[in-house]
Amino acid sequence: MAKCFALLGWSLPVIESMQKLGKPYVVVSFPDFEQYAKENEIPFVSYRFDEWSDSSNAMDLLEQLKPWNADVAVPLFEETVEWAGALNSIYRDDPRVFNRAFLFRNKAMMKRKALIGGLRVGLFEEVYNKEGVKSFMKRLNEANLQVQGEEDSWVHIKPFAAAGTVGHRLLRSISDVDEKCQDEDFPCLAESHLPGIEFSCEAFIHGGKIRFLNITEYVKLGYSNFIPEGHHLHSRRERILTEMQKLVDIFGIEYGMIHPEWFLTEKDELSFGEVACRIPGGHILELAGKAYNFDSLAAFVQCHDPNLSEEELNEILPPLNARPEQFYGNVMIYPRKHEISKLEIPEELKEEPYFLDHNLVPPLSTQKISDRSGFGNHFGTINFKGPDPDRMTELLIHYENVDFYH
Repeated sequence: MAKCFALLGWSLPVIESMQKLGKPYVVVSFPDFEQYAKENEIPFVSYRFDEWSDSSNAMDLLEQLKPWNADVAVPLFEETVEWAGALNSIYRDDPRVFNRAFLFRNKAMMKRKALIGGLRVGLFEEVYNKEGVKSFMKRLNEANLQVQGEEDSWVHIKPFAAAGTVGHRLLRSISDVDEKCQDEDFPCLAESHLPGIEFSCEAFIHGGKIRFLNITEYVKLGYSNFIPEGHHLHSRRERILTEMQKLVDIFGIEYGMIHPEWFLTEKDELSFGEVACRIPGGHILELAGKAYNFDSLAAFVQCHDPNLSEEELNEILPPLNARPEQFYGNVMIYPRKHEISKLEIPEELKEEPYFLDHNLVPPLSTQKISDRSGFGNHFGTINFKGPDPDRMTELLIHYENVDFYH
């Protein structure tokens, strides 16, 4: 059993789960949270993850954590992944743990490793300017045997190390490159468009084996999803599990949880998108916890502990073949206007049997809405629960298009 978990990042839900669990922990986060931690008796080490120097590095953080007897580091957010990798490489006396952390933080390296390991991926390339993107799109057109007059092959560009959809741009034509790309986007990863149903997996791993697998069906990326997966994806679950274990083996992942995204085509081909090893967005673990009736955040933390026993694993995780009878989904709400003054909840939503609750807050006064970066700053969620995944899909699609803020 871990002597003490070092939680890298700030998450009140994770802290609350650890308090309920009664396991020793210490939160490592930015100085901004120190006062709150002190007032609420939360074990805390102040640290700046955005600095890396002779005086701010993993060895320095290791020393600061010694009074707490920390021996397992858990990354809560994207920016703490390599810090956790550095600490765990020391705790486990295995330098490859640190090297693996970079696979999660550099999308180009991640794609190359997946390709070498035999996963199906799209074409990708590191690009350094707009001309590089245009050349990549032209080579894609050639590879797809495009003829004159057909639309260009779609290209996605994304930062090497940003979380989720931050900095992600979809380019549908050569002209899009000039219109949508900015000089500050580069260098970045360019990749071909992957067709098919997009979904994510949340695999809890211990000893290099998947001990529990959740599949999250995306209705619209960044807006809505539900758990567990619908009928079509569920019929492919065994195949998805096989590919997931292959991914774990290729990347050499031993402990923790990974959150990869996949695409399933009409021809039943599975393509690997990308993978993260921190808490996923979209309130996915919250939905999984409700659907499978377990503390998903506490399980996320504990699976990082190499000393966890089989009995303890069985206590904290649902069975690998579990299938809930109720589906849980949500819609993330973004105002559609640049200025809002009131919140309106339609009566049809209140009367909907699948409607569970919402956490939308009315603006106190007229409020200006800034441009979004990725999908990280939605105003709240509307939550649903019901027995039919097809009905769940209909509801999520419908409420994606309802304007709640006026």
